[in-house]
Amino acid sequence: MTPDNHPVIPKPRVGVLLMNLGTPDGPDTRSVRRYLGEFLSDRRVVELPAIAWQPILRGIILTTRPRKSAHAYQQVWRADGSPLAAITRAQAAALKDAFGDTVLVDWAMRYGRPAIAERLQAMKDAGCERILLAPLYPQYCAATTATANDKAFAHLAKQRWQPAIRTLPPYHDDPAYIGALKESVETGLAQLDFVPDALVVSFHGMPKRTLELGDPYHCHCQKTARLLGEALGREVTIAFQSRFGPAKWLGPATDETLVALAKAGRRKVAIVAPGFSADCLETLEELAIRGRESFVDAGGTDFAYLPCLNAEPGSIAMLTAILRRELAGWVAFP
Repeated sequence: MTPDNHPVIPKPRVGVLLMNLGTPDGPDTRSVRRYLGEFLSDRRVVELPAIAWQPILRGIILTTRPRKSAHAYQQVWRADGSPLAAITRAQAAALKDAFGDTVLVDWAMRYGRPAIAERLQAMKDAGCERILLAPLYPQYCAATTATANDKAFAHLAKQRWQPAIRTLPPYHDDPAYIGALKESVETGLAQLDFVPDALVVSFHGMPKRTLELGDPYHCHCQKTARLLGEALGREVTIAFQSRFGPAKWLGPATDETLVALAKAGRRKVAIVAPGFSADCLETLEELAIRGRESFVDAGGTDFAYLPCLNAEPGSIAMLTAILRRELAGWVAFP
């Protein structure tokens, strides 16, 4: 029997923490500078010695880049905030009742707010003795999946009573994911008033040395693109976007690919970014705005950006399926 003076113990629960990259608090220069300072200080993101990198980061990069990035954010910012944060929040809300009343679903960002440590602690305080960490990156990359998990583990390292932890594996070739992509792309293509000459599948770029060091990201992207093309029954053109700095990056580059397609006479293009679980700056500004400009300037006539899976019903059904699989043994499903 519990003594009268015993601390209140919450009813045991299971937690699912959706984790995504992050976003500034606002589309202003100061907020973007603070966000970029955290993001680009991550040793998983920029794998250079701090003694060499930090003077460059704190000097020219954080002096010049935040203003340009703030302008980009202003073009896509929504009434409910950053697209990435708003959509991830909507995904968590849509999954709230997907696993029964003993499972708490929450969301967090690796950089910015809500912070991973903050939401993990809230889960623990709410009685979550088992937590599934779910980085929403279909393709595994040390600079995305691993660093999100790292941040969670760093908080857990400070706890005396740690919850049991599982992590969501990459799902780049999961039939549920490929099926959701197929449905989403077909829906998007059916709504166009033109028939594309090419379908570009764009993934976020990474320095080429990450592949040489053993990161599976490039292989995962290639397999996703191949499986999506097979599911659609059509050829797809794979490319990698968002190059930064002087290092050699995975290629071909998305911007160069769009220009090359237009100059080769393939002047009607649709582009999709399956590596992003939610639309964000890199899709809505870099692809939908600047990508269109590059393509049209090179002679293209018709361009369409097809949205990410976001919080659409097909996306939520896919996330429910893969998360249920990982919760098996912790949660009894009918």
